[in-house]
Amino acid sequence: LSSMFSYPSELSNLEHVATIFVQVSPVVDEVSPSSTSSFEMLDMESVPAPYQEVQPHWFFCRRADDDTSWLPFSREDSDKLENAYEEEDVVVAVDGERYDVHVKERMRYAVYWEQAPTEVRRCTWFYKGDKDTKFMPYPEDFSKNLEDAYMIAVTLDEWKRKLDFPTGETVILHNPKLIMQYQPIGLQDEWVSSPSEQTRPRTVKRGVDNVFVEIPDGESEKVDHLVFMVHGIGPACDLRFRSIIQCVNDFRSASLSLLASHYKRAQQDGQVGRVEFLPVNWHSALHGDATGVDEDIQRITLPSISRLRHFTNDTLLDLFFYNSPTYCQTIVDTVASEINRLHALFQRRHPEFNEAVSVVGHSLGSLILFDLLTNQRNGSQVREGVPSGELCNVNCDTLEQTLNRLGLQQYLGTLQAENLDIESLALCQDSDLKDLGIPLGPRKKILNYVRRKCDNDGNQSSGATPQQSQFHRTQSVTSAVDYEYFDVGIGQVSIDYPQLAFQPQTFFAFGSPIGMFLTVRGLKRIDPNYTFPTCKRFYNIYHPYDPVAYRIEPMIVSDVDVEPMLIPHHKGRKRMHLELKDSLTRMSMDLKNNVLGSLRTAWQSFARLPVAALPPCECAPELCEEAESSVSAEQTEQPEIKMGMLNEGRRIDYVLQEKPIESFNEYLFAIQSHLCYWESEDTALLLLKEIYDKLGVAFEQPQQ
Repeated sequence: LSSMFSYPSELSNLEHVATIFVQVSPVVDEVSPSSTSSFEMLDMESVPAPYQEVQPHWFFCRRADDDTSWLPFSREDSDKLENAYEEEDVVVAVDGERYDVHVKERMRYAVYWEQAPTEVRRCTWFYKGDKDTKFMPYPEDFSKNLEDAYMIAVTLDEWKRKLDFPTGETVILHNPKLIMQYQPIGLQDEWVSSPSEQTRPRTVKRGVDNVFVEIPDGESEKVDHLVFMVHGIGPACDLRFRSIIQCVNDFRSASLSLLASHYKRAQQDGQVGRVEFLPVNWHSALHGDATGVDEDIQRITLPSISRLRHFTNDTLLDLFFYNSPTYCQTIVDTVASEINRLHALFQRRHPEFNEAVSVVGHSLGSLILFDLLTNQRNGSQVREGVPSGELCNVNCDTLEQTLNRLGLQQYLGTLQAENLDIESLALCQDSDLKDLGIPLGPRKKILNYVRRKCDNDGNQSSGATPQQSQFHRTQSVTSAVDYEYFDVGIGQVSIDYPQLAFQPQTFFAFGSPIGMFLTVRGLKRIDPNYTFPTCKRFYNIYHPYDPVAYRIEPMIVSDVDVEPMLIPHHKGRKRMHLELKDSLTRMSMDLKNNVLGSLRTAWQSFARLPVAALPPCECAPELCEEAESSVSAEQTEQPEIKMGMLNEGRRIDYVLQEKPIESFNEYLFAIQSHLCYWESEDTALLLLKEIYDKLGVAFEQPQQ
């Protein structure tokens, strides 16, 4: 604006300023008649209110592919940024302290994950074209010029002024409520969507209160619980090909909305803050330049159906990588180190946080966490500097007693010639015994027995239950990576599992193939007394049409057919189509029982007539009892079944309710059902209920 005219900053001489303004911005007489007539109708008739300074609001830019959008900060974050506006080199934490804004640079940086920095603006003026769906903020310099011109027009009460900018744009101030921007013909800039829209005016608004934008609610500074979320195969987590960061952001937003609706009273009383969800990304570390595996795979990939092969290499191969000893070690190390890094960083930024921590795994991520938690050591098991193979009790049977028990006495001399005892035998690999000339069968019997014996002794000395040894197979200490074999199955990769820096309170599995992998590894049954060494609660959550999900409870209680727990809808009750289905099922059962009861009564009456002298039939009461029991079984709830200690004796399998449209064809929604958990409010509410039940905070169902 200073290039067009100059005026005193204090506006002490308003007449002088008005003279300059009129000289540069004469009365608008060149506007088309149609637009002039419409503008005349909207002129303000009343005396305008005195000038009031515009209230700024801070926005940040979000770029996705070719789309650029500006999103507002919450009012709390915007106020914090405004307070630091005049200060130098100030860093303000925003968005639950997950981002830092460098106010002087006008840039926003992610704290916990790698993300390109985004631009930040202090916004006061906005524009919108005919085909735009929402207002966009002007750059700060442009907004300042508009505000100065607006201040002069309001102060002098002179409107219908044309404001020409050096860049070619023309802004016409018709009245305080009608301000338009025009693009000159032939000028192309970033604001123009198409050449046909160049001459169309854009609506200009002053202040964020005059534009239709939803300002998000601020997040509570109090964090009640921390949750780490591990993704599954591939770099994308849903059908929109979004990253784990974007999907976790959606899950966090859903949890905040549910806290406001289902824990409203507790929030008002200060009992509830919020739950923080942080993403754990391991795919980039596996497929990055560090391993070089992508280049190796690309060299052997056929050129045909390139898109399908690229998708397979980038996603499905992660399953094979996890069963590879080399890359399994990379995956597990990345997940554990990333969780520990995020946990330490969160503690530094929230030094007052002393609440519990939980973990969530989706698809393959749940299997990674399952293996990681299975191989954790509690306080009595952590012995610094001692390899896992040395957990064997030195008071085991002697070598001679062991070979006699196995019926392999003939190999005693061979082993004694190498000065081997039970403890050193536990450190041997299959290849070591093969070099001594021991055949394959005896080798497997010796190694399997010694390792099982040392496992049991190590668990007893550390206070672990014998059932935990089903998952804790003694690892090789001569090599960091090796295969170990079960009695049945293809074997589980044996690697050096890192330790987490904390003990998780709960492990949530979304769409998990854990049950299938355990079965393939040869584990047919999970002992009811088994529990994770450091995590006492476990939930297996899945969609009924998820093709990747498998149940856990049948592996614990195999002799009882138990339906999974149905996750309630977040608005209460069941979905309407499920209630209708249950009603029809009950009606058919009642009709069946009534028909059978009538037939039994008729048969009993018919049978009694010709055989009155015979002893009374004893089968009739049994039939009556059977009929009564079948009816009463529908009316009586099934007794609670103890599902082992994996979830402190409570239920483990929880199934979501399918949507009405999904029930028409389950095959069409199979893939979507495996990726639905990130946006599932029912899943988020189940997590919140389990977390806050542990904290003693009551859940309240909102009124419909």
